[in-house]
Amino acid sequence: MSGCDPNIIMIENRTLDEIAIGDSAEITRVLTQQDIELFAVMSGDVNPAHLDPAYAEGTQFHHVIAHGMWGGALISAVLGTRLPGPGTIWLDQRLRFRAPVTPGDRLTVRATVTSVDRDSGRVRLDCLCRNQGDLTVIEGEALVLAPREKVSRPVPSLPDVRLHHPGARLALLVARARALPPLPTAVVHPCDTASLTGALQAAEAGLIAPLLVGPRAKILAVADAAGLVVDHDQIIDAPHSHASAELAVAEVRAGRARALMKGKLHTDELLAAVLSRSAGLRTERRLSHVFTLDVPGHPRLLHITDAAINIAPDLPALADIVQNALDLTRALGVDCPRAALLSAVETVSDRLPSTLLAAAICKMHDRGQIKGGLVDGPLAFDNAISVAAARDKGIASPVAGLADILVAPNLESGNMIAKQLIHLAGAEAAGIALGAQAPIMLTSRADTAAARVASAALARLTAAGWV
Repeated sequence: MSGCDPNIIMIENRTLDEIAIGDSAEITRVLTQQDIELFAVMSGDVNPAHLDPAYAEGTQFHHVIAHGMWGGALISAVLGTRLPGPGTIWLDQRLRFRAPVTPGDRLTVRATVTSVDRDSGRVRLDCLCRNQGDLTVIEGEALVLAPREKVSRPVPSLPDVRLHHPGARLALLVARARALPPLPTAVVHPCDTASLTGALQAAEAGLIAPLLVGPRAKILAVADAAGLVVDHDQIIDAPHSHASAELAVAEVRAGRARALMKGKLHTDELLAAVLSRSAGLRTERRLSHVFTLDVPGHPRLLHITDAAINIAPDLPALADIVQNALDLTRALGVDCPRAALLSAVETVSDRLPSTLLAAAICKMHDRGQIKGGLVDGPLAFDNAISVAAARDKGIASPVAGLADILVAPNLESGNMIAKQLIHLAGAEAAGIALGAQAPIMLTSRADTAAARVASAALARLTAAGWV
């Protein structure tokens, strides 16, 4: 039609007067695993034959199959968009399922008119679904009320759908960590439900062997109120949180614990004990924190540092922050992690101190002072995580668009990036502090028990290289 955008795809029906016996229409669709999962989300049909490969292996088909009505939905698509098309009212449908449909199958769905009643407007159609091997998987008949008025409209714009299994990548780390012996862990002041539950769940998952350091009466009261079972022999009595931190650090120094897990106390209080020059867990490396995030829609885990300890790191501190994050990411199974030093621009400028620090860190990496991966910067956030953004900017870098680690120039920006991804993008998070004589599960008091379990997995995998 004159004046219409030729790029707009139109959807048009066939009216009752235009339909004749023998008319047909078809669509073709390849089944993906995402189709199966999306149909399960939409329908609520979570039959394990469609979603659980281990269960499906024991069925007569020996593999995951599609919901039968997924094919039925394709028949609906033919009737509603092709023949008769918009304005069709579905009156009756009879289907016979002849063979399973599996991911990768290419279905051709055809509807053929077998009878037309001009007076009532009823049209009967044969419906046939065949796979790429010309095998009939579904057959049946449909009875519809055909439209009498012509309809021609642009195809509606549909929303993008991204399926995300919350915490799936973190769950893989938990599974890897469970293959190792439990890590003896001093849990510091677990005097609220979240911290005590997280510690006990991490122990139940086989990740840690907990020593609960804190006021015995408080720990037992929390356990009783939450219905948790605590082994009294696991409790190391301490009068208050400050003493809990000191006793927990002493357990690590004595070799009875190989990690710390923060409970209900302030981070500063725990770190004061860790960083004590006379009785702490200092090393030559600067202590720093890493958030490990499973971000929906992002193809890999993101590690953000430092968002909790170093407020405005200078060059030596930033070098340790980068090295700690590279060490962690390698411990989690990334052979050559990529670290992006973030700033607002990609060029070095004396007006932006973060770019000068980034350039210096890159030169330290080039000279072998920072090891175990690739380092580049300064890079803006979008160019660090998006290949397309880096390409549009003309940035040639083995890190740009592919970063595993985002190194923030200061604590405020790192904390805001991590919290935005958690609260706006729905990221699942774990957290760990590195650079001391033992890994520290430095979770927030507001973190869930699941986050504490994931943090325990980080500590377990990191500590595996510290024996």
